[in-house]
Amino acid sequence: MIAHCNRPWTIKGVAGLAGRQGPWKEVMKIAVIGTGYVGLVSGVCFSDFGHEVVCVDKVETKITQLRERLIPIYEPGLEQVLARNVAAGRLSFSTDLPTAIAGADAVFIAVGTPSRRGDGHADLSYVMATAEEIAQALTDYAVIVTKSTVPVGTNRRVAEVVRAARPEIEFDVVSNPEFLREGAAVEDFMKPDRVIVGVESDRARDVMAAIYRPLYLRDFPIIQTGLETAELIKYAANAFLATKISFINEIAALCERVGADVKDVARGMGFDGQIGNKYLHAGPGYGGSCFPKDTSALARIGQDHGAPQRITETVIEVNEGVKRRMIDKIQDLCDGSVNGRTVTILGVTFKPGTDDMREAPALTIVPALVGRGAKVRVVDPHGRREGEALLPGVDWQSDPYAAAAGAEILVILTEWNEFRALDLKRLASVMARPRLADLRNVYSPAAALAAGFEAYEGVGRA
Repeated sequence: MIAHCNRPWTIKGVAGLAGRQGPWKEVMKIAVIGTGYVGLVSGVCFSDFGHEVVCVDKVETKITQLRERLIPIYEPGLEQVLARNVAAGRLSFSTDLPTAIAGADAVFIAVGTPSRRGDGHADLSYVMATAEEIAQALTDYAVIVTKSTVPVGTNRRVAEVVRAARPEIEFDVVSNPEFLREGAAVEDFMKPDRVIVGVESDRARDVMAAIYRPLYLRDFPIIQTGLETAELIKYAANAFLATKISFINEIAALCERVGADVKDVARGMGFDGQIGNKYLHAGPGYGGSCFPKDTSALARIGQDHGAPQRITETVIEVNEGVKRRMIDKIQDLCDGSVNGRTVTILGVTFKPGTDDMREAPALTIVPALVGRGAKVRVVDPHGRREGEALLPGVDWQSDPYAAAAGAEILVILTEWNEFRALDLKRLASVMARPRLADLRNVYSPAAALAAGFEAYEGVGRA
């Protein structure tokens, strides 16, 4: 049974901290293992709550960069928060896990759980290896908190690993999944829709209450559940959002056949409070670090437990089909063939506001165009660092107008703000054949044609 923290935490949790004489203090010592996207954002933001935080990683170059206040990922606002807390002495970075854990109230596991090759299961090898290292380093009671996205039952496996390695040590395991949107992660952490805490002991509950006290005092929802429920909430939430995306993309395909406009359809749907307008944006399919691997993992969890997740399985299939349909759109706009044609791609990260290329639709679409003989030019404000290795055979440029010069088709693949206010007349004037494949529906067909484009193709637009 899920209970809001106002009830179960009133006596033993946040609301009772101020007048308690218990062992927990307002400033907690926290170790975060893993300085990838989730770990770094979480560690930096916990320090901004006033806690003492050490972020740990085995990659020395990453720790060296962070000590020099150089962020290895692009995330708006993160650099400023990091610098502020390093200067205040609350935030530090280390490769020494035992020293970082010594005396910690909570140790957060924030390592990767990529899809396992061959079967779609989440790869838990990093999580379990980290649990083993934590067990060997613990010197006193601590709460081990799994921040990584993990399948149901993983937290109990973590507890088994720690208990087997150190049967004499006292500890608790807590599930605390993250819900951070890349490009808005700092805002999401500081002003969350909810915080999910899977916890089973009063002692661990007190620690988590103290850690999240700043959010509780500002009335953000903190939901207490059991371990399995917390684990499943994360997968269910991401699968549902992915379902909305695949649903509107299927509606978009129907709109193209019947002469309707998917933007208006989505707008008409979104005003229904039971549906909402978020994630109802037709496009080239979802990507990123969460939706692809989490939908795949949820489908496998369902199969393993005899409860097939047929909707999620279909969502995955639809999403792959959408990417292929985008390739056909581009080719059709080039009179059936891109061979020998110059194609300018605007945006290749999976969404704006991030440099993340993981499972981006561009990783399917761009190689297909190159493979069919296209000469591809790419412009992306922050995607080149990862993209150069992932997209061989393309010409990287920094200016969209220069990249469009002499091109026969312009493709908007990621809706960066830089691409929302382009001078369409200028673009059309420098292209050899001004044709626009607007795969994010940034511009209206009328505006594109009026600016001099001879052809326009959106997603779900007549």
